[in-house]
Amino acid sequence: MSRDGAVRVRRVVCAVDCGTVVNPDTVHAQIQSAVIFDITAALYGQITLKDGRVEQSNFDSYQMLRMNEAPAIEGYIIQSSEPPGGMGEAGTSAIVPTMTNAIFAATGKCLRKLPIDPHRLEAAGVNGIPSLRPENRRGGLNCLEAAGRARG
Repeated sequence: MSRDGAVRVRRVVCAVDCGTVVNPDTVHAQIQSAVIFDITAALYGQITLKDGRVEQSNFDSYQMLRMNEAPAIEGYIIQSSEPPGGMGEAGTSAIVPTMTNAIFAATGKCLRKLPIDPHRLEAAGVNGIPSLRPENRRGGLNCLEAAGRARG
């Protein structure tokens, strides 16, 4: 996150255990596509309705992560003797919480709605990134842990 509120993921490291791998290139492609899909959802994934209809009808009105915005993605396949288990979109469950927790770690503000954009950050009281001094890191807590402590 930059001082002006722009959020960018620069590097993603994934490890997957999907059983015996038949085609490692396909597994790596699934990892990469899942990461891009999830960052897109986190930063741009807003579907809006007007008069009961979805306004985004195609990719000209639904922004995707561009190549120049894509992070370096490292994918590691865990060696396994288990039967092949398939891949699916394994990376899609971890990216958004990781991004919002990184924002929380840097600013102390929990985001409760997506997409992550400068307007939502401003509404949450995030005005750029403060220095990452130890007191701003919230003791390694994530948003859910901090909310639980706040409730008592």
